[in-house]
Amino acid sequence: MQRSIVEELGDRLAAPEEFGSEALVACDAVVRIFRSGGVEVQALQGLDLLVHAGEMVAVVGASGSGKSTLLRILSAADAPSAGRVRVGRWDLGALSARDRVAYRRTVVGTVRQQTARNLVPYLTARQNVALPLTLAGAPRRQRAARVGELLDLVGLADAGGRRPGELSGGEQQRVAIAVALANGPRLLLADEPTGELDTATGQQVFDALRAAQRDAGTTVVVVTHDPTVSGQVERTVAIRDGRTSSEVLRRPRPGDDGAAAVVAEEYAVMDRAGRVQVPREYREALELTRRVRLQLEADHVTLRPDGTGGTGGTGGSGGDGGRAAPDAPARRRRHGAA
Repeated sequence: MQRSIVEELGDRLAAPEEFGSEALVACDAVVRIFRSGGVEVQALQGLDLLVHAGEMVAVVGASGSGKSTLLRILSAADAPSAGRVRVGRWDLGALSARDRVAYRRTVVGTVRQQTARNLVPYLTARQNVALPLTLAGAPRRQRAARVGELLDLVGLADAGGRRPGELSGGEQQRVAIAVALANGPRLLLADEPTGELDTATGQQVFDALRAAQRDAGTTVVVVTHDPTVSGQVERTVAIRDGRTSSEVLRRPRPGDDGAAAVVAEEYAVMDRAGRVQVPREYREALELTRRVRLQLEADHVTLRPDGTGGTGGTGGSGGDGGRAAPDAPARRRRHGAA
């Protein structure tokens, strides 16, 4: 049968590239709504985020901004209300019960803030690390070698015979990292791993996370309020009002004396709809309210108050907490989602 012209033209058209197809983690317009007593709470409001394989990313934000909700979704402990979340080949919004178990056993490892929730208290450090390997059916000799390798990676090769109650808080968190890495996950999620630790001990835990990224090749996403942690990663993503709002990128650059120095630059994040969250201090300083004036220049966009006090009309900035479209020169930024 002769094919129609429409069918032939359709074959020639390339399928649109999937958002974040080159990334390990792709969150596309993710929404999470909780309902309690007839009240809806939007924890995530169209969040976009890309994390590439081998990255170590810190996620920061005020309490209630959606950080922990994001981690629960990435760990498959929760599911998005709308939008799409993909880790590798796994679509986390479409997992069956069996797929969810397989994903959590083989793809993702999790470290919680509360040290007591990460380890089985009556097992030794060595036995805790071996437990996920046992559940996965790994042979005994392979288990022993893997346990020794991981305890050495986190700097606790001599503590394998001690139970959690005989370890300090920092040592417990480092064992928890070894447990999370036991089955060789591609993604390690850490929720405030240094939140209950002093600065020196927290640094040891961060060094263990860095070793997981550098030596084991694991992609690491850390939720933290600790500036010591967020200041040591190459990329820090800030979440505000359930969306990615800004990023800080740290990159080495040669200094005046020729020595390499790490330079941190903050960028506002533009989502796929062209929205940018203008920081509150910028809005207040210029009295930016419901409407703003945008003007395209040769290499930038100028954003100004509308000059009417923000009354009347349906302003171009949307009146939704300072998100301007299509662009705003709030801070140095890069195009595209996080």
